[in-house]
Amino acid sequence: MNFKPVRQLAVSRTLADGQSVPVGTLAQNRQGAFFQYNAEYLSVHGNLSPFTLNASVELQPAPRQPHQGLHGLFADSLPDGWGFLLQDRVFRRRGILPNQVTPMDRLAFVGQRGIGALSFAPESDLRSEEDTHIDMARLGLEAQALFDQQISDQAAEGGPSNEILTALITAGSSGGARPKAQLYCNAHQPDQYRTRPMDGDEAWLVKFTSSNLPLGHEEGLCEAVYLSLAEQAGLQPPERKLLEAPSQSGAEAWLSLKRFDWINQGNAVPAGRMHMHSACGLLDADFRMPSLDYVDLIKASRQLCRSPAVGQLQFRRAVFNLLAANQDDHSKNWAFLQNDAGLWQPAPFYDVTFSPHPFNEHATAFGGYGNKPPLKVMQKMAATAGFGQWRQAQQCIQEIQDVLNGFMHAAHSTGVSETTAKAIQKTLDQRYLENKHLFVK
Repeated sequence: MNFKPVRQLAVSRTLADGQSVPVGTLAQNRQGAFFQYNAEYLSVHGNLSPFTLNASVELQPAPRQPHQGLHGLFADSLPDGWGFLLQDRVFRRRGILPNQVTPMDRLAFVGQRGIGALSFAPESDLRSEEDTHIDMARLGLEAQALFDQQISDQAAEGGPSNEILTALITAGSSGGARPKAQLYCNAHQPDQYRTRPMDGDEAWLVKFTSSNLPLGHEEGLCEAVYLSLAEQAGLQPPERKLLEAPSQSGAEAWLSLKRFDWINQGNAVPAGRMHMHSACGLLDADFRMPSLDYVDLIKASRQLCRSPAVGQLQFRRAVFNLLAANQDDHSKNWAFLQNDAGLWQPAPFYDVTFSPHPFNEHATAFGGYGNKPPLKVMQKMAATAGFGQWRQAQQCIQEIQDVLNGFMHAAHSTGVSETTAKAIQKTLDQRYLENKHLFVK
């Protein structure tokens, strides 16, 4: 087909009441991508990305890196590994090579289906959608098969039928590399899922499993355990539930997370949205490599949210990651939510699970240290977070360790196998010993 790259997109925002308002215009030429705010939007709702965009109607060029030539604000709406895989399948079936496709083409493909409050028009005519009520088991099995096929690098032009690919595409604009789906259901019929929302629906992100994932088919169970422990530690994770998985999948359960950018307003009323911005996009940090430090994250959090308490919350989350071996703590796994009045708050604590790095290095550093941060470094970080005395921070560290001491009980009650639970506990014991200098003696 004769494919022409997108040159211009109208950017809009869905407010908490479901109303859509124009934000501005995004355009690209040979020199790169440019954005211009709508003056009325700025006067009412404020800046969507205050660290990297000016609150003015001037034409603002995007940096070449690290967001593929887009502003970080809009790069947040792009899918990650799984969503790119699905998009590329569609492009290839239409005779378009993925290297012909620009990031703005991908935004047009996302259209109104991205995470957060932003939408892009006109939507790509490459995307076909149906208002589908889907069989969750079949969708998950097909997603797992496609993910495994990608890993094995076989049958590049094969794969699911057009019907299933359409369902996966409709449900697959979210970020992350794992196979997953954005699905919708009514609270009164929680077992009937669809790939497009109806008025009054709740929005959920269902994470499927694969034997090719680090924790295999226990990924969902282990993440559920970690999120439960994070909740006990007061770290505000998202609402979640485990869904029974079909026996053919190899998993006991799939993890389903309630979307926190989605505002369900009840029956027969369109859903509202919260603007969501990752630390990656907000701070122009490259999530593919270590490029963020918890000191900078804490400073940015306090400045953006205008609250010392937010700094302390981020400190506690950082300590949890340190002691729980959640080392895939890159800049896309931290985010903020903005309401219609322009006020910010930290997003719930998401993508929290056991993810040790082969070299025991965190993606986000602790005052320049990828692991085993020295006492003085953590004391300085605690002061930056707003703790008046180190003893107060130590109390938080001890409280988090006390929660993590309950890992084995939580793992057993959730159904994690004894072999996996013992392997994780062994690493947790090592992390405690490595960081014992941070505790009260």
